[in-house]
Amino acid sequence: MPEAAGNSRGVASGRRELMFSAVALICTLTACAFLALEFGAALRGLAQRGEIGGVLSQVLFMVIVALLTWGSLVYQLTRMAFYKRRLEHSPASAAVLEKFFDGKAPVLTVLVPSYREEAALVRRTLLSAALQIYPNRRVVLLIDDPASPASIADARVLRDMESLIPLLRARFAGMATKLEHECAAYESRRTGRADLHGEAVRIGCLYEDAAAWLEEQAACMAGNAPGDVLLRDEVLLALAAQHRARAHQITASAHASAPLPAQLRREYHRLACLFRVEFASFQRKRYVNLAHEPNKAMNLNAYIGLMGRHFREVRRGDGLHLECCAEAAATWRAPDAEFVITLDADSMLLPGYASQLIHFMRVPGHERMAVAQTPYSSIPAPAGTLEHVAGATTDIQFNIHQGFTAFGATYWVGANALLRKSALEDIAETDRERGFTVTRFIQDRTVIEDTESSIDLVARGWQLYNYPERLAYSATPPDFGALLIQRRRWANGGLIILPKLLRYLLRGPSRVRKLAEGFFRCHYLVSIAAVNMGLLILLACSFEQSLRSPWLPLTVVPYFLLYARDLAHAGYRPTDLFRVYALNMLLIPVNLGGVFKSLQQAITSRRSVFARTPKVEGRTFAPAAYVLAEYLLLAWCLQIACRDFFAGHYAHMVFTLTSAGFLAYAIWRYIGWKNSMHDVCRR
Repeated sequence: MPEAAGNSRGVASGRRELMFSAVALICTLTACAFLALEFGAALRGLAQRGEIGGVLSQVLFMVIVALLTWGSLVYQLTRMAFYKRRLEHSPASAAVLEKFFDGKAPVLTVLVPSYREEAALVRRTLLSAALQIYPNRRVVLLIDDPASPASIADARVLRDMESLIPLLRARFAGMATKLEHECAAYESRRTGRADLHGEAVRIGCLYEDAAAWLEEQAACMAGNAPGDVLLRDEVLLALAAQHRARAHQITASAHASAPLPAQLRREYHRLACLFRVEFASFQRKRYVNLAHEPNKAMNLNAYIGLMGRHFREVRRGDGLHLECCAEAAATWRAPDAEFVITLDADSMLLPGYASQLIHFMRVPGHERMAVAQTPYSSIPAPAGTLEHVAGATTDIQFNIHQGFTAFGATYWVGANALLRKSALEDIAETDRERGFTVTRFIQDRTVIEDTESSIDLVARGWQLYNYPERLAYSATPPDFGALLIQRRRWANGGLIILPKLLRYLLRGPSRVRKLAEGFFRCHYLVSIAAVNMGLLILLACSFEQSLRSPWLPLTVVPYFLLYARDLAHAGYRPTDLFRVYALNMLLIPVNLGGVFKSLQQAITSRRSVFARTPKVEGRTFAPAAYVLAEYLLLAWCLQIACRDFFAGHYAHMVFTLTSAGFLAYAIWRYIGWKNSMHDVCRR
């Protein structure tokens, strides 16, 4: 009954949000229509009076408002689609997912690319991958640190990373061996006269042992870091509770009636699979003839290109080579897999991720599904911190990406994804690097490699899908220096990919259907450049008469109200809306830095350097140029406000002073005056 009541409340809430979205959309479109009529009349008046400067100014303002309204409409439409999909979502039942343990589950490989990471952070990621409730899984750590460390500190980091796989292998081996022996012993016993009731009790005890093992691992994680808490509560202890509940259910059922031999066999097989994980690590930079491009895409590409073949190490004059050979002569192999999960080193999966998504990919009619993912949610952080507010923007993006799927505009977001390997092979390209042939399954032409690969896949007739549950989490950068690197990278590449997207939209059949898809896909690529440039222009130019229009605020109020509601639904405070705006003001120089990198690459054809988000303890220093840019932006806003005051442009003065206030708050709260001095004076 409580579960049914909860479902009923969820349905009622979803329908209520759909209604709010519809009302907000109608209000926005109505306000936009009246605003367009008002702007049109003003434009005609300026043209009739021959005021060319005024005409150009009015057109510029109209373009900026149109771009900002585009974003508002995208948000509201995807929000409606998100709640509609959530109401319609019906996950596979436990009974259906249990069929994976009948011995017919496809092989899964989880790839975790890492580069100079903290071992404790990567260990969390590997544990969450290894504890998937799914058989036939392999977890591979792709270590991208230099094979020959340049310092003692680098050597220590590499040594710690290399030790992770042997440690995890040893930790899982005890329970895996025990449960596999129990399964084999049952296979021997069942050929004779088996005690079915006794076997059920034995299975219950084994599940209790599995739960105790998980609780022991949780007890070892005594830290209160957000990632540790999430892994402990949502993975280790949640699984332990499931195993204990299953033990109780099996034992109770056995007392009520004799269990069937087939049921007992499945339970033993399931137990044997719980901790049977093949762990491995791979370092591409040890081998001269593999790709050495310093980015995550080529780290993944190097290993994917080796899957399904056998190799031997050969030392030549220029170093160590990995050469393909016959199985009998091989010293190393990379087993093939139907599905691959790519998982960032700072991400974690909930235990049902693999089974739910693989089941979805294997449903009849989904044969052309290339990517299934749950756009990651942020690992909860203390309220009021930069990590908390930046995480709020990430959690809102989850809703937007869910809406993209409803309009056929899904983008692969690379923190986690289940990939069909045959789809990657379909879009693969070969190239030469340092005289050696390399294969690119995932494009690395830009630093947002997953976004460009999304276009490659849909252009070849593949589909991408966002599964409507929160099954994956990633860490949010904890300080401005680390966030700067992440958000600058996110802003770099959209404009370069845009021509490829336009070619896809304009060519081939279904051009009408592609209109809706293009409406969302194009905004995703250009929004960072458009919004940040538009805000700068709005700050620089008064547009006093246009800003006085009563219809203008009515075009944005529905958006802000819905955003505040969504923050509350995601576990934040509605007032965090103001902190999000402050953060966005702070990120204007950062985002524009990424956009200018895109333009630089487009002009010079030189690829931008892939800058990984630091995932280490301690504060990441921010480049002095960006810190100074924040203060210059603040001073510039205050100077413009003074100019507006003396010119009588009071509407624009209020807008500029408000923006300056939010920016000053963000500098104080998310960078800090003292940290600013350290970053600027650091040599």
